[in-house]
Amino acid sequence: MTNDTNDNLPTLEQVDQFLMLKDLLASIYLEMKEFSKKKPDEPLNKFKVKNINRVLGPIKAILASQPTLEFLDLMDDDVLPSNSDAILVIGQFTASMDRFEKKYFKYNSRTGKHEWKTVQKSNH
Repeated sequence: MTNDTNDNLPTLEQVDQFLMLKDLLASIYLEMKEFSKKKPDEPLNKFKVKNINRVLGPIKAILASQPTLEFLDLMDDDVLPSNSDAILVIGQFTASMDRFEKKYFKYNSRTGKHEWKTVQKSNH
């Protein structure tokens, strides 16, 4: 049994949003990785920073109760990060999301499949 209280479990809505954001972040990572290979030190423009932060912000909200939160920073659009800086930030978010998924997406021996452990399911 884990030491998570129901307060720390994600809701079904958070899981749905998490899965959508995970796909978006993976897409951003692939694009940024290509930019970083070509021009690692080139700064991002404000448009890219704003759009990346639109994905990172909701991820940070979902991960608010996780110990990795203190390591998750949005990108600063006043001091534009380089492509390689963006990869570092996105990598930290990706690792934190992977940790969240490993913590709450578990094998259920009763159903024989992996399922999300959520507030709603713990009340049954």
